Amino acid sequence: MSDHAPSPTQIKADDQRPEHPDFWCKRFGAGTTPWDAGKVPDDFAQFVAHQARPLRTLIPGCGSGWEASVLAERGWRTTALDFSPTAVERAQAVLAPLLGPGSTVDLVCGDFFQWQPETPLDLIYERAFLCALPRKLWDDWARRVAALLPPGALLAGYFFVCDQPKGPPFGILPEQLDALLSPHFQRIEDRAVADSIPVFAGRERWQVWQRKD
Repeated sequence: MSDHAPSPTQIKADDQRPEHPDFWCKRFGAGTTPWDAGKVPDDFAQFVAHQARPLRTLIPGCGSGWEASVLAERGWRTTALDFSPTAVERAQAVLAPLLGPGSTVDLVCGDFFQWQPETPLDLIYERAFLCALPRKLWDDWARRVAALLPPGALLAGYFFVCDQPKGPPFGILPEQLDALLSPHFQRIEDRAVADSIPVFAGRERWQVWQRKD
């Protein structure tokens, strides 16, 4: 064995690695989902209500799909994406009345870093996705978001802004978030969140970023 190769005791099982679907399948399967509010948060609902037209939306790490259900009811073309088959099964149950012929929501089991839209996106909605990713994937996330959104499109949602290195949820400091997004985005909204669930309370901000030209 190489001197630099990990020993068997150093290699984590897939269900202990948040970058692997089995990590999330285990938690959804056990019902251990403290990040799931069971409803649509207020800032997102207000954001949707104030849009002049439906936006073609991607929800990466959609989990149970609550936000996708609201967008589908409003006729927004929405892709609810998760790489955990167990999470997708849960979202299937939530979205069941809105799926089928004529539906505007697509529920997809897939990898955010590989998925490609059929038509250009207007919006990526962020909720407990970035903070679920290990830090080694943050640069990849920022590059992927920038690649998926054309100029003028929006990245909107909730960011877990704090110094919490152990996760998930993994906290991100303001300057770290700025470093990830400011090369390709301009922040146009930023405010504290009043209805956070306990796991995020006091450390969550609603932000909207617009893709630069």
